Amino acid sequence: MIVCVCNNISDREIRQAVEMGLTSMSDLYKELGVGTCCGKCVSYAREVMNEHLESTTTVTELRRTPVAGLAA
Repeated sequence: MIVCVCNNISDREIRQAVEMGLTSMSDLYKELGVGTCCGKCVSYAREVMNEHLESTTTVTELRRTPVAGLAA
């Protein structure tokens, strides 16, 4: 779905940008041009970015835990 009509930027492009490390509206503005013309897309672009940031899980540590009832 197109989020920014002025610059033809889709929600998919915003999600990909988040996966590449963009984490703020300032980043989207600089890198993709979101909100650089009329600005009507900013609130929805922010929503798409925040939803994707929240859904992205970062694994920082893995631990093996014993399963109850099984011998090691």
